[in-house]
Amino acid sequence: MPLLNDLASAFLHLAFPHICEGCGTDVLAPDAPLCLRCAHELPATGFERAEGNPIDRIFWGRLPLRAATAQLYFTQGSVVQALMHRLKYGGRAPIGHYLGGLMGRQLAASARFAGVDALVPLPLHADRERRRGYNQAALLCEGIAGTWPLPVLPRAVQRPAATETQTYKGRVERWQNMQGRFTVPDPAALEGRHLLLVDDVVTTGATLEACGRALLAIPGVSLSIATLCFAGGS
Repeated sequence: MPLLNDLASAFLHLAFPHICEGCGTDVLAPDAPLCLRCAHELPATGFERAEGNPIDRIFWGRLPLRAATAQLYFTQGSVVQALMHRLKYGGRAPIGHYLGGLMGRQLAASARFAGVDALVPLPLHADRERRRGYNQAALLCEGIAGTWPLPVLPRAVQRPAATETQTYKGRVERWQNMQGRFTVPDPAALEGRHLLLVDDVVTTGATLEACGRALLAIPGVSLSIATLCFAGGS
């Protein structure tokens, strides 16, 4: 029987190879999208430990945040870009859980994020979520909660109207495109809580700002922000 099991495992590996999303090696854990080498080489920012980091500064004068961070630097042609593309457009949901787990470990170890009560994923419009099959920010939250046990509130904020893509807009256009786009269906359930708003990437911060304003309008709410990637931009 052990021999038959080994043969079956070898056949499945040939038919459906599990390879690293970064370098293509097949020497990696069965449930990991990256090998140890590629995981070790991910460009971590360390922002979760640094007050006044570039993500904090994006929101200065715009949102009164407790803390803000991004886990990884995003650059064109990098492993991070490939992971993000496969997560958002390739149906690779496990990548979101894996990278969320990395975020959770760093956030849990940071005194700056102590006292967070719940995780709130930045919502997608329902049509876009249906086409994609999931909200990548919600997957990140689930991964975070796997290594930093906190409740995830996937419907705390809603996005009832679709918006134009932000990709080719400047800072002012992004801000105008997002104003009034978020609603909170049950604000009483969030009163007095310290919420961590989670998204996959931050550039100008316009989308996160608009969502954060909707949450901060609730009595007693305090807000922090965590994204997987920092792409910079103007």
